[in-house]
Amino acid sequence: MWNGKKVLAGIFLALILALPLGAFGETPAVPRSPSAEGAEVGFANIEDGDVLPPVFTVRFSISGMGIAPAGVAIDNTGHHHLLIDIEELPDMNGPLPATDRIRHFGKGQNETTLELPEGTHTLQLLLADHAHLPHDPPVMSDVITITVDADAPPQAATGEEGAGP
Repeated sequence: MWNGKKVLAGIFLALILALPLGAFGETPAVPRSPSAEGAEVGFANIEDGDVLPPVFTVRFSISGMGIAPAGVAIDNTGHHHLLIDIEELPDMNGPLPATDRIRHFGKGQNETTLELPEGTHTLQLLLADHAHLPHDPPVMSDVITITVDADAPPQAATGEEGAGP
């Protein structure tokens, strides 16, 4: 006669022993899209050391690759992610999380209006593919440091004529 508990325990033990030992370690890396050689992203209208009002516009620049919305897999394209006050880069082998400090522009936007509290902040752009995975090698800007000051003059209109959201 079969004892149901013993059978289930045996199946459970067999499954545990059948799993590769590495299954309990890190999640295996998802294949990342290759980036185009020499591709760059950056900020078109602000730069390191700028003093900006609490509400300001940031325009993104890209060269060597194109922009495509999230979910649209086209070679040599991606969409922007803005890293705000990030001390350590996110895991480059998985999709970028969407947080208040990692902002996704999955519709293919090339600019945004930020509202930041007064003080010193860091900004960095990181391009990711259709699945929010950073390219290999990553296409990212240098980190810039800005100061937000309520007494800063309103931001001057800059960038290409006709640039829009």
